[in-house]
Amino acid sequence: MVGFDASERAGVYKSVYARRDIRRFSGDPVPEETLARILDAAHHAPSVGFSQPWDFVVVEDDETKSAIASIAERAISAAREGYREPRKSDFGRLKLEGITDAPVNVCVTCDPTRGAPHVLGRNTMREMDVYSTCLAVQNLWLAARAEGVGVGWVSFLYPHEVREVLDIPHHIKPIAYLCVGYPEDGFPEEPVLQQEGWRERIETDALVHWGRWGSGSE
Repeated sequence: MVGFDASERAGVYKSVYARRDIRRFSGDPVPEETLARILDAAHHAPSVGFSQPWDFVVVEDDETKSAIASIAERAISAAREGYREPRKSDFGRLKLEGITDAPVNVCVTCDPTRGAPHVLGRNTMREMDVYSTCLAVQNLWLAARAEGVGVGWVSFLYPHEVREVLDIPHHIKPIAYLCVGYPEDGFPEEPVLQQEGWRERIETDALVHWGRWGSGSE
C-alpha cells in the first residue's frame, strides 16, 4: 500500500503535534455526529490479538459529572499534600480538570475478559489489554483534535469510586476519564504544563537507543 500524499500526511502530523490536554472548555455542545466520529476512531485503534477490550461510557448529565468532580477534588487535594514548597504552591495554581465545564465526559474502560481465556499475544504479557485500551484513548484524542474538539485526561481520581458512580462491573478497569468539548481559548502553542513551567519537553534524541540501551546515534 502506498503512503498518503503530502497534504494527507501533513494532516496526520498536525493532529499529533497540535494535540493538547485541554482543561478549560467553552461549554458549547459537541454535535452528535462529531462525537460519533471521534468514538468510532477510538474503536478503530489497534489491539493485541484484535481483542478490542475497550468500552466508552459517555457522561452528559450534570449530576453524574458533579459526583465525579467531587472525587477528583479530593484526589487533587491529597496529591497536593505530597509536594513541598514552592512546588506545592505551583501545583495549587494548576487547573487539573474540567469535568463540570466540558459538555461531554467519556470514561474509557478495559475488559480483561473479552475474548478470554486465550487472547492471541497475551500469553506472556497479560497487561496488553490495558496498553491496547490506551491506544484507543490516543485515537480518540487525535481524532478530536482534527475536529477542533479538545480533550483533557483526568488522572486525579479513585478508580473504585468512579466504577461505583458509573455502575461499571467490578471486573472492568476504568482506564481514562476524559473531558471532551471545544476549548475556551483555542489550542495553546505548547502543552499547558510546559507553558506553566511545570516541566519541559525532553528532546527526542535523548530517548532513542540504537541496538542496545544507552547507545545513541553517534
